[in-house]
Parts: sequence; structure tokens; C-alpha cells
Amino acid sequence: MRNKAGANRLGFALLLKFFEVEARFPEDAGEIPSSEVAYVAQQVKVAAEEWAAYDWSGRAIKRHRTEIRSAFGFRECTKDDQAQLAEWLAVELCGVGLNRDRLAEAVVARCRKDRLEPPTPGRIARLVGSAVSTFEERFCAVTVGRLSAATRSRPDDLIAEDDASGDSAGGGGTFFTEPKADPGALGLDSLPAEVNKLQRVRALELSPGLFGDVSGKLVAAWRARAVKEYPSDLRAAAGSVRYTLLSTLCHVRETEIADSLVELFIQLVKKINTRAEKKAEGELNKELKRVRGKEGILLRLAEAAVAEPGGTVRKVIYPVAGEPTLKALAAEAAANEARYRARVRRVLRSS
Repeated sequence: MRNKAGANRLGFALLLKFFEVEARFPEDAGEIPSSEVAYVAQQVKVAAEEWAAYDWSGRAIKRHRTEIRSAFGFRECTKDDQAQLAEWLAVELCGVGLNRDRLAEAVVARCRKDRLEPPTPGRIARLVGSAVSTFEERFCAVTVGRLSAATRSRPDDLIAEDDASGDSAGGGGTFFTEPKADPGALGLDSLPAEVNKLQRVRALELSPGLFGDVSGKLVAAWRARAVKEYPSDLRAAAGSVRYTLLSTLCHVRETEIADSLVELFIQLVKKINTRAEKKAEGELNKELKRVRGKEGILLRLAEAAVAEPGGTVRKVIYPVAGEPTLKALAAEAAANEARYRARVRRVLRSS
């Protein structure tokens, strides 16, 4: 800094410290807070107001940037470097996540690691877009390459069915909309409907390992994208994109429909079981007539049996408690938990 004075001295110092922290240069003067400008200005003994006079487009700032890069061992990012960064994104990161903000952050981090001055934000955005496009083209090509000719024709038939219905938006009850729909209300009608839906998806005969080596997040992202598409959008898309969208949708939905079918069946069995319990309770309540004063009756029966152990039931027991009372006592004693559960199981199996 010995050969610099005034605005150039302060500007050089601020660029130097900014690059040390961020591994890049600021886009404009507003990117550096005024408090930091005042702090550095005090250190280099230049008035903070000189910062406004620093030339952002002249030869001095270009020379300053070159000196600062050299001081930290960095170099400018060339077109070849940008092409290599795009290829690195396409191969290493796009398959894990397609969030463009995170990909841009990864580019900046990679430049810092390789001691490259990162491109401008606009160039980074274009670089990321190029990497995503390259990755998607390769992903679609690999996916289509794993589909047989017969399998590729079946998704096309799904869209053709929407055409035949005259509903270009895909809002009718066609097969294309059917896999996207959730199960209806719990009942005997929704169960066979889900079974039919699962059978139709499986009829596409997609390989179980179609996306075995692909990130689940990536498949989920393409599945979400397919859900939002209309048949007209899919018809307009390139063949590889169309087949990839439909394949991811049906591949994921096959598992989801199977899971929902199991859950639906479990809920239906629970509903039938609840109904069986209520029916069994009603039947038992009709059969059961509670005996009032049961303890007193049992006491008198025991006393009568002990008093005349050699007597007959008709002569000794019936005078104390008649036959209807004894039957009611027997029914009440038999109405235990085991009998109740046995009746519930019988009604459940019948249902």
C-alpha cells in the first residue's frame, strides 16, 4: 500500500480485507457496511469519505484486483474453468439435489478451495442452469435406455386416453389422473378401486430397479413435477422427458398405492371389528337377563343343599329358586370375556 494514497489507498485496503473474508471481490461499494469502511479508513489514515470517490471501472481497480489475487494465490476463473465447474456440478451434485441456490453456493465454495476468483452471480446462475440442463438430459437418456420399447408405448397410451376423453387439461377420470388420486372415503367401494389402480400401474411393467441407483430426492422431485403436468404439457415435451416424468410418477405411485391399500385394508378390518363388537354386545344383552338379589339366592341355595345333601334338585333346590331363575343365573355366569370374544370373532369372520 506504500505507493497508494487517498481513495485508491482506502479502496485497495477494503478490497483486500473483503477478499480475505469472502474469497471474492464486492460487486459495488454498497456491499461493504459503512462501519467497516470507517474502521479500515482509520487504520490506513484516509478519510472515510474518500470511499465514495473510488473508481470501480478504471485501470486502477483492475490493477488492485490483480495484486490482491496474487497476494492470496488466486487467479481469475476462465471459460475453461467454468466449463469444468459445470461438469462437476452435473456429475457430482445435481443427482443429489437440484436446488439452484445451493448449487450456486457449492460453486463459490469449490472456487475458494481451488483458489479461483468465482464468476459474477449472473455467470454463476448461468453456469448452474447449464449444469442442471446437462444433468437432466443425461438422466432422461439413462432412464429411457432402461425402458423397453413396449414399456415406452404404454405411457403414451395413457396420454392418448386423455385425448380421447376430450379433456386436454387432464381433469377427467382417465387413467393418467387415476394414479395421482388419493384413496376415497373408507368403505368397501374404495378398497377394490385401489386394487384396480395398483393393477393398472403394475401393468406398465416398470423394472423394480429402474431408479435403484438414483437419489430418492431426485426421483421425488421428478414425481412432483409430473403430478403438476397436464397431458398437453407432456405431449409437447421431448420424448425422453415425457417418458422420464411418467416413469417416475408411476414408479413412486406404485409403492404409495400399495402402502395406502394396506392401510386402507387395516382400517376397514378395524371398522368391521368395531361393528362386530357392537353386534356381539347387542346379542349378549338381549340374551342376558340380570338376576336381582343374586347373592341372597346363592346363599339360600347353598344352605338348602347343605341341609339336605341327599335330596333331589326338584325337592331341595327348586323351592328356593325356580327353574327360570336358575337359567338366568347360568346365562349370566356364562357371559364372560371368552364367550364375548368368541362371538365377536364369529361375527367378524362372517363380515
